[in-house]
Parts: sequence; C-alpha cells; structure tokens
Amino acid sequence: MSSVLTRSVATFRPRSAQVSQRWISTTRAVREEVTSPNLGTVPPPKKPVGAFRGGIVGFLFGFSLASSYAAYHLLDEYKQASAALQASVEELQLSTAKVSAHIRRIEEVEKDLKALRESSSSKDDISRVRAEMKKLYDGLHVEFLDLRSHVWGIQQDLHSLSKKDSTSVRLV
Repeated sequence: MSSVLTRSVATFRPRSAQVSQRWISTTRAVREEVTSPNLGTVPPPKKPVGAFRGGIVGFLFGFSLASSYAAYHLLDEYKQASAALQASVEELQLSTAKVSAHIRRIEEVEKDLKALRESSSSKDDISRVRAEMKKLYDGLHVEFLDLRSHVWGIQQDLHSLSKKDSTSVRLV
C-alpha cells in the first residue's frame, strides 16, 4: 500500500507543478514580467468595529445631533421670548408715561379745585350774608315806612294849616 501511495504522490506532484507553471501567454518576456509584479505594500487588515462599540458611537452621534437640534430650537425660542419681553417692556414704558401724564393733570386739577374751594363761599357763608341782607332790607323797609309816616304827618299838618288860615301863612 505504501507503494501505491508513493506512486500517487509522485504522479500528483508533477501535475500540480505543471498546473502552477501554466501561463496564458507563452512568450518569455511576458512570463518574466508576470512573475514579479510590483503590487506595493498590503495594508494591514482593519479591525472590524464591534456591535457594542458601533452602537455606542451611533448613540453618541445621534445624541449629539439631537442635542444640537434641541439647542438650536431652544436658542430660537429664547430669542423670540426675549423680543416679546422687550416689546412688552417698551409698551409698559409708554403706558407708564401716559399714566404719569394723567396723574400730573389730575394733581393740577386738584390744586385748582383746592384754590377755588378756598376762594369760594360755603353754604354757611351764603346763609349768613342772606340773613344780613334780610336784616338790612327789613331795616330799610322800616325806615321807609317811618319816613312815609313822617311825610304823611307833614302833609296832614299842612292840610290842617291850610284850612284854618289860608291867607295868613306865607312861605318864603
């Protein structure tokens, strides 16, 4: 059996040698060029990225992308809120200026009212003056009546004198 093995190995080697030496082209120059091609250095094989490490990198990339998107929108909303706040502050300043102008006008009106109140008379003053005027009027009326009665008396005296002695009394 060993002889069969050696024979098959011996017969096998020459065939494999013939197969490996077989070339497409038969010229000697082409064969020499083909046997020593310059392919450069072979790059070292890359380590495959593991699923765990790839998952972490993917998660971190997605998280950073989502965080930057959220920060952009947060900054945009902050700018809008800041602009709205600024507008409301300006509106508040305008309304405060209007209110202060109204307050100044009200204070001026109150000053004028106080001055008028001090210079005007009250109901008590008017009733006192009315009572005085009534007294004066009544006094004048009494004096007028006294004067009238006095004149009437003089007329009566004149009448009586004129009936007694109409020729003896002369008035100069």
